[in-house]
Amino acid sequence: MKSAGRARLLKRLRSEAHRAGTFTLASGKTSDFFIDCKQVVLSAEGHALVGELLLDAIEAYERAGGSERRIAVVAGVALGGCPLASAVALTSHLRGAPRNALYVRKEAKDHGTRSLVEGTAEPGANVALLEDVITTGGSTRAALSKLRGHGLAPRLVVVLVDRREGGAEALRAEGVDVVSLFSRKDFVR
Repeated sequence: MKSAGRARLLKRLRSEAHRAGTFTLASGKTSDFFIDCKQVVLSAEGHALVGELLLDAIEAYERAGGSERRIAVVAGVALGGCPLASAVALTSHLRGAPRNALYVRKEAKDHGTRSLVEGTAEPGANVALLEDVITTGGSTRAALSKLRGHGLAPRLVVVLVDRREGGAEALRAEGVDVVSLFSRKDFVR
């Protein structure tokens, strides 16, 4: 199922999320392709696939490093990472080892609690931060900072698509491990 699920998700991302052309990215860079994972991730099948595959990646990371790598909570970078966190939380519950989801806002709300991190986690909890696409890693690094400011311990960033433009290296420099399911080579030939 794992390889079949990975192949199915990649097929859908290639056909429904990948676009060729000239695009300005969130990083400000110009690119000859764009990947909008939300169309696939927000579908019922896509949600199930990313929940399975991202949780598998987290569990493999944990097995490779022992108890200090135990991830207690998954957090999503707004906006693309939030459905990823929800999918992983649901899948973890269905597997009998629940992990709550957090959403990391870009900006504090102007009402209510004004929190930058939505959801609950124990102080000091190890967090896997989930992101749909990274280029330079700027928004992901900002989310790491917000999680740390909230008293949490980001250990791992799991990325659906790494464009291979320096983002993973920048995140590793922030002291976190990075795992990506797909990369630029899966889309641009």
